[in-house]
Amino acid sequence: MANEFIKTELIDGVLKITMHDPATRNALGPEMAREIIDTLDNFEQDNSCRVLLLTGTDPSFCSGANVKGFRQRIEDREQKTATEGEQEDLPWGKMEKVLSKRELQSPYAAPKVVLRLHELQKPSIAAVNGHAMGVGMGLSLGCDIRIAGKKAQFSEAFVLRGLIPADGSCWQLPRLIGLSNTLMLQYTGDRLSGEEAYRMGLVSQVVEDDVLMSEAMGLASKLASGPTQSHAMIKYLVHKSMDMDLGESMDLAHVAQEHMRTTQDHKEAVQAFIDKRPPNFIGK
Repeated sequence: MANEFIKTELIDGVLKITMHDPATRNALGPEMAREIIDTLDNFEQDNSCRVLLLTGTDPSFCSGANVKGFRQRIEDREQKTATEGEQEDLPWGKMEKVLSKRELQSPYAAPKVVLRLHELQKPSIAAVNGHAMGVGMGLSLGCDIRIAGKKAQFSEAFVLRGLIPADGSCWQLPRLIGLSNTLMLQYTGDRLSGEEAYRMGLVSQVVEDDVLMSEAMGLASKLASGPTQSHAMIKYLVHKSMDMDLGESMDLAHVAQEHMRTTQDHKEAVQAFIDKRPPNFIGK
């Protein structure tokens, strides 16, 4: 079945996903979320797909969640509250009680896309070409690397709707830009330009808008020609090491290195070095 809200293109091992809903500036609704998640599932299983490049149809990367369903959610919540009684205030101390009664989230809810991106065992790059608002910013954070055009704008816009960031950015942002910067962005919902995002450490590179896609595709192609098993293991080690001390991380890396020495790509790299030629990696 053809996708309605995304476009896909496979170019020399790089799967390019373009979020495409111009009427909403690529807002992430359930239908788009379903298409992205299903595409990512296929991407991870397809050996011809080695790197993901995520972007949006100009002038936006992703404008955030599709708010069309917000009014219905409010009405449904008010009806439930009227049936069950007035909801109590929610101070920190009562969070555990509320969590024990939480409703299960749809497998195609917008935050699930961020988690699916984060868990990919292949490299992912976000080419942020415009607005990355709310969960749109979260999508970029779900990718391993972010490259922004100068017209890019980032915002933790949830607070502007009386909400909180439920897209994983409370976990991701402090690790990227620190606690104080995270709270400033999430308290205010203020917008960051591509240049400001670069200075803060949110993106790895900021480029002129007219070369954004060529720069992002250049990096993606470079990774696609590399040893993809090494990429997968590096990502695994980096994520695991964030909750370890140095010794634990080094022990884990030692085990991983022993495995990597058994791969065909390692054997090819050694032989290529001896032969004084570029290696031909096959991802095995």
